[in-house]
Amino acid sequence: MAGRRATLKAVDWLAFAERVAPNQKSMFNALKSRSDAIAAKLASLPETPAPIDWAFYKSAVTKPGLVEEFEKKFKALKVPEPVDTQTSVINLQEVESNASALTYIGESKARVAEYEKALDKLKNMVPFDQMTLEDYHDAFPGTRLDMVKYPYWPHRPLSEL
Repeated sequence: MAGRRATLKAVDWLAFAERVAPNQKSMFNALKSRSDAIAAKLASLPETPAPIDWAFYKSAVTKPGLVEEFEKKFKALKVPEPVDTQTSVINLQEVESNASALTYIGESKARVAEYEKALDKLKNMVPFDQMTLEDYHDAFPGTRLDMVKYPYWPHRPLSEL
């Protein structure tokens, strides 16, 4: 039973390794080796524990009724399994992460389209070595000097000297 539960929650280590940052590879390798060791130990355990030979203990223990009392208490013992409260939280975080990733991908595609337009503009303009100053100012309007605001450019007025 424990082996079946462990196989249902297997980790895709290759996909996990693709998402690990290069500076965290050592921590990832430590996590993987620890997980593999625990999985190997879990796999080596039997599916059900070995049954107790109550007849042997009845013949070996001299106090009457002690083994029967232990047997009755052992059979009445039920070990509760812990309730999984985190899977739903993790699944909700996964859905939110997927939604934010899709939003980021959409925004990135929009940025790529803008950058491709800018690249096409740069590829289709007159080469710099053949460009006049007027062509340059037409291609890059932010570079044109404002002679009203800076009438002395590149020199400073005498009052500022």
